[in-house]
Amino acid sequence: MYDIIATPVLRLAGTLLLTYTTHYGASKVYTAVCVPDGLLGFVQGMLTTGSPICTTILSYISNSQSSYATVITATISKSLMDTLLPAA
Repeated sequence: MYDIIATPVLRLAGTLLLTYTTHYGASKVYTAVCVPDGLLGFVQGMLTTGSPICTTILSYISNSQSSYATVITATISKSLMDTLLPAA
């Protein structure tokens, strides 16, 4: 019985943790490499924002945010449906 409940919960937690961690890390890399703080960073950003590595990182940030939101929405929906329609 414990394995039936624990395995999906651990997989969900692992998925959320991995997705958010990589999203957060990519955001920090993008900020440091592509659009650093300060006046020099403003000027540097004009040159680096359109580079292939920066556009790839930004694309990953967008996709990982969508994935994270989808996992959260699906989890809430499943919990709600399980509550409203209990198993017979």
